[in-house]
Amino acid sequence: MIDPSAPLPRPRSDLTEPPDAPQALSGALSVLQGRMLLQVTPARVGYLRGQLDAGRSGLVLCGKDALRKAKQLRGEGQFTGTLLVDPAAYEVRAASGEKPFPHVSEGFAFDDPLELSLAEQRAVGVTAPMTPTGYIHAEDSEALKAAVRRVVALDDAQVVFAAPVDVGWLREEDAVRQLIAWLRLVRGPKAVMLGGQMDPLARHSRAVDHLRRVIEEVPGAALLRTDLAAFGALAAGATFAAFGAGSRLRHIVAPGEKAKTSKGFSTSPHVLFAELMDFFLGKTLADRFADAKAPVCGCAACEGLWALDEFASNEGERQARAAAHNVAVLMEWLRTLTAITPGLARQQWWHERCRTAVERYPLVNAQLRQPDAFKVPQQLKRWALATPAAVTSGANGQAAASHQRRS
Repeated sequence: MIDPSAPLPRPRSDLTEPPDAPQALSGALSVLQGRMLLQVTPARVGYLRGQLDAGRSGLVLCGKDALRKAKQLRGEGQFTGTLLVDPAAYEVRAASGEKPFPHVSEGFAFDDPLELSLAEQRAVGVTAPMTPTGYIHAEDSEALKAAVRRVVALDDAQVVFAAPVDVGWLREEDAVRQLIAWLRLVRGPKAVMLGGQMDPLARHSRAVDHLRRVIEEVPGAALLRTDLAAFGALAAGATFAAFGAGSRLRHIVAPGEKAKTSKGFSTSPHVLFAELMDFFLGKTLADRFADAKAPVCGCAACEGLWALDEFASNEGERQARAAAHNVAVLMEWLRTLTAITPGLARQQWWHERCRTAVERYPLVNAQLRQPDAFKVPQQLKRWALATPAAVTSGANGQAAASHQRRS
């Protein structure tokens, strides 16, 4: 339940620098600033490492054997870039007021789960350790407060506080205000991860707007284990973000719930259709373009040799090629985004890209002579409607618009 006694953020007009200015990370964390990492299972690291932009990206290892894989990558000198390990305790246990950091590791039961996890991560050479926070159910104020208080007591700004919250926290104004208030108490980065089936940000009409508000009002806020919202978060001023390299890693399913998946998920890989800014099963793309010429991809991985209808199964190298294609396209977008001055210009770039993609759907469907071939994702619609709050007229707006045209 929402706690009416919880602290509330001050009116924005009363905020002074800091913390209203974007928070610059210090120490080892400074290398995370402005990056979009890829959140990936250890088994799929080899599929995408070749397409990573070393200066703008990095890895977040997640799931079983993440620590072991991190130790291997560091120990053998295979990967010297930005590297995090997400303990993902939220996948198996919910946080509570008594145990915000549930015991899920192989350590002794009497070990402190938080201290043990942070020590294990540091031992394998991560860029920064991340807290093993349990899943925070919608409006579970006691669990959120307990987790925040424990991290505040650490007094270590080099620790990334994982905040795996149910998307229900972004539904109502009161819940959003309380989430912001408690996250602001943590000194270091706050890695928000959203829980909910399929596409959490599509569940509530104001979820996208409220997410932007969290990013804008919480110094050091980051968005991890997400989808294209990673770009929206970076455009809004997130300290860093992490894109899930696989549909399971683009959201959290609450412990105890069975994940809902698309039909045919196991038969073909997910492929990013850049023009429509969404992922589709390779088989779906092959079926839709059965009577038409599919777009040939010119990304750094496909190099004009692969068309989007060539991923209809998981046979051969198709899974690896699809993963490389997805990452290559994302890195192209990331390089474009980071070349734009932070602030309004980035927000306008993201808004315009989403709006253009929405407008492409009926055109592509008309070309295929299939009115319902591709349907606009609900989240994409909401990003396209989320116009930057700042007034775009005047010199600043003209400069931003000019930059958009050049990019």
